[in-house]
Amino acid sequence: MNKPDTAIILAAGLGSRLEAVFPGKPKGLLEIGGMSLVGRSLNILKTSGIERFLIGTGYRDRYYEPLAKQFDAVCVFNGKFSETGSMYTLWNMRHCIGGAFLLLESDLLYHPSAIDILLDDERADVILASGPTHSGDEVFIECSNDGLLINMSKYRSVISKTDTELVGISKISTGLFRLMCDAFEQSSEDNPKFDYEEALVAASKRSPIYVKKSEALVWCEIDDPSHLKRATGVIWPLIRKDCR
Repeated sequence: MNKPDTAIILAAGLGSRLEAVFPGKPKGLLEIGGMSLVGRSLNILKTSGIERFLIGTGYRDRYYEPLAKQFDAVCVFNGKFSETGSMYTLWNMRHCIGGAFLLLESDLLYHPSAIDILLDDERADVILASGPTHSGDEVFIECSNDGLLINMSKYRSVISKTDTELVGISKISTGLFRLMCDAFEQSSEDNPKFDYEEALVAASKRSPIYVKKSEALVWCEIDDPSHLKRATGVIWPLIRKDCR
């Protein structure tokens, strides 16, 4: 089994919903338990055997420079971060990507086992999912009976049924990345805010993408003050207790 040795973290967003509690810095640098979200991800990834790190930056990109230096990561700046979506940030990194990779969002707090779950899966293209979190702002996933991605959206009305929730960590092959870039290039003129989730759904029509559900995975996304409160009061104590 060929495991990816590269991880890409999408960290270009404005994080405007956290501005009141974390002003002036990218939300990936929010600290919980004495470490930033992106710093913790880089540490987990390194411990799991990932050797190469790319960070797609945008808003206040200079704040990522110390972390990049610490982990020998490469920052790729998205100069259009305020007017584009996450798929542009990823597409903008295409010339730096030479093979399969793990793709992560920058605003995640998660149990380290999440990375090993994907790395231990022999399939090439897998997105990590969980049981219901009831956290608000979830991305709901619709799967086939074989566990293949059919659709996903923040809006339940868009999908036929809700099988699980997107965590925001995926394993992506070179072939799948090409299909995602194709989907972006076909849609970007009309929809510059095209997100990587939309690219995954479009690519799944041409190549199978598996959904790996970890029902009891401890994790959260931090997009707003209520998410931050849940992260510090509920999720982080569970991770800390299990990992010490």
